[in-house]
Amino acid sequence: MIKLLMLLLTAGKLGKVLLTGGSMLLSVIVYAFIYGWWYAVGFVLLIFVHEMGHYIAARQKGLAVGAPTFIPFVGAWIDLKELPHNAEVEAYIGLAGPVMGTVGALACYFVARDTGSGLLLALSYSGFFLNLFNLIPLSPFDGGRITAVLSPKIWLLGAPVLAFIFLLNPSPVLILMGILAIPQVIKAWKYDPAAPENQAYYGVSKEAKITYGAAYIALLAFLAIMTNDVHEMLRAGPG
Repeated sequence: MIKLLMLLLTAGKLGKVLLTGGSMLLSVIVYAFIYGWWYAVGFVLLIFVHEMGHYIAARQKGLAVGAPTFIPFVGAWIDLKELPHNAEVEAYIGLAGPVMGTVGALACYFVARDTGSGLLLALSYSGFFLNLFNLIPLSPFDGGRITAVLSPKIWLLGAPVLAFIFLLNPSPVLILMGILAIPQVIKAWKYDPAAPENQAYYGVSKEAKITYGAAYIALLAFLAIMTNDVHEMLRAGPG
C-alpha cells in the first residue's frame, strides 16, 4: 500500500514536470515556425525566467504553488494553489516576475553588446517589451497585482491604456486580456476602502505602499527606456 502511494506521488510530480516541459516544448515548436528555432528557444526561456520569479516569490511567502504552464501566443502562468494573504504579499509576488524577467533581458542585452549578436539583442528587446507590457496597472497583469497595494482604483487607469494599445495593434490576445480584465474593472469601480473585507486585504502600511509604488515606477521607467533604446539599436542595424 505504501509503495502504491509513493508511486502515485512520484507520478503526480512527474506529471507536473511533463506539463511544464511539454507546454514549453510546444511553445518553442510553434514560435519556431514563425521566428526560427534559436529565437523561439530564447524567447520561451525568457518567459520561463519571468514565471520563475513569481514561483520563487510565492514559495518565499509560504504559498503552495505549481510550476509554470505555457500556451503559445498567450504566455505562461504559475498555478497558485492558495491566494495571497493580503495585497502586500500579492504585490511582492507580482513584482518578482517582471524583476526576474528584466534580469533575463539584461543578460541577453549585455552579451549581445559584447558579442555583436543580433539574435540576443532581439531577444533582449522582446524581454524588455513583454515585461513592460506586463506592468499595465490592471489585473490580471502583473502591474495590476503590484498597484493593488496602493488601491484597486488604479485599475481604472489601466483600462484605457489597454484599450489604446489595442487600437494601435489589434490582437486576439489583447481581446482575451480585456475580457479577463472586465470583472477587475467592475471591482475597481465598486471598490469601497471602508468595507471590512477590503480593509483586511488592502489595509497595508504606508511604508509598504511607498516601497512598492516607488519600485513599480522605477521598473516601469527603466523598462520603457530600455525598450526604446534597444528598438532604436535594432532599427539602426549592425554597426
